[in-house]
Amino acid sequence: MSPKDKPAALPFVVHLLGIGAFLMGTTEFIIAGILPELAADLGVGVARAGLLITAFALGMIVGAPVMGLATLRLPRRSTLVLTLAVFAAGHVIAALSSSFTVVFAARVLSALATGAFWAVASVVATAAAGPAAGSRALGVMVSGSALATVIGVPVGTWAGQAVGWRGTFWALAALAGVAALLIGRFVPAGERRATASVRSEFTALRHGGLWLSMSATALITGGAMAAFSYVTPLLTERTGLSAGTVPLVLIGYGVGALVGTNLGGRLGDRRPLTTVTGAAVGAALILLLIPLSHNAVPTVVLVVLLGMAGMSVPPVVTSLAVRFAGNAPTLAAALAVSSFNVGIAAGSWIAGRALDSSLGLTGPALIGTVMAGLALVPLAGLGAIRATRTEGAPAAGPGADTPYERDAHHAAL
Repeated sequence: MSPKDKPAALPFVVHLLGIGAFLMGTTEFIIAGILPELAADLGVGVARAGLLITAFALGMIVGAPVMGLATLRLPRRSTLVLTLAVFAAGHVIAALSSSFTVVFAARVLSALATGAFWAVASVVATAAAGPAAGSRALGVMVSGSALATVIGVPVGTWAGQAVGWRGTFWALAALAGVAALLIGRFVPAGERRATASVRSEFTALRHGGLWLSMSATALITGGAMAAFSYVTPLLTERTGLSAGTVPLVLIGYGVGALVGTNLGGRLGDRRPLTTVTGAAVGAALILLLIPLSHNAVPTVVLVVLLGMAGMSVPPVVTSLAVRFAGNAPTLAAALAVSSFNVGIAAGSWIAGRALDSSLGLTGPALIGTVMAGLALVPLAGLGAIRATRTEGAPAAGPGADTPYERDAHHAAL
């Protein structure tokens, strides 16, 4: 690649937002690593403790659009700092409690803040990078979440096994405080969004492609998380790995996710419908877990590849959602975050029911296969939009273009 063709460096703010994404990703996925310890300490079953994953996802589903609209006229930097402060408070409350109900509520509180953070941060990152690099910027930012599965979740899992899950939560609260200081210091203040309109945000939702992209996100994410949420009991009880090796497998999943987010982000600006491949491969990988999970080597390989395939989708479809929304991107970005967590909530909840059923340890993988396979339906709809170019109605007022018309590089699908 010649220097002329080399992509321009992304703004520093994109990488800074990745720090916040790292914390959000760590707390969202850490429960999967410390599930047995947390369940034993709170006196509940593993399947019920898994509801904390669902609770966090539900909080983000509500928090992203509601808090995104509630803070619509506030400076985005202030909103980001506030959400990190509430995030920290939720972890402190959980760490101080011995009640499953209180911990559940604290997870919802932290999730509300996380949803708002993702909604605002997605808009800030794409705006800073510009339309030609929006998917790449989101890929880098989401890499913070993927890096959480490489570093944050394994380290948090080891800490949870060594000193208890409460120590992990205290550490997350402290790191959130540091992140709030950094973002408050380096993210540009910007202007009060006095011209922001809730009505225009809702008007942007008329574009059919927005709903197709969100449906695809929910299904492929749900499929991946159905399998991942209960991967610890699968690895220890079916594959036969020791509890001490589980964090290493989670690192492998995180490495795959890190590669997937960056690969998806880089391809997404030019070939957004390559997400079809990610969904199809993800469904096949989860299906293969069912017959092969008795053997350690293929199981670990499949988990790593699942991280790559599953996490290649979010940066692409979130960028598409923001572009479909035109000049009113906040609610669209928030709903993209919500759809991601609709998938997590539905996938983890249904997988938990499958785990307790006669399907046993392979139940979550079966659920994941079905959900990931269904993602091909809305992705085919997006392909039809691309092929016919008939969905060119303005998404955010007269004169607004579709993402394909606005960005010439989308022609190279």
